[in-house]
Amino acid sequence: MAHEKTDITLIVEKDQAEWLAQQAVEFGLPDDSKAFRILVDFAIQEMDAKTIFSGENERCRHCG
Repeated sequence: MAHEKTDITLIVEKDQAEWLAQQAVEFGLPDDSKAFRILVDFAIQEMDAKTIFSGENERCRHCG
């Protein structure tokens, strides 16, 4: 089955990028892009968008 991937630009905090890269290494993934796609697929399949993005659930460890 062919998969159609597209390039996007994301702006993340340095520690978030490091965490993604660390997960890729730890789980033998080809790169941090694959780690991110796994996170997104999990959110799509297992979570309700309102749960993730509601104001009461937004999390920003960097916003102070």
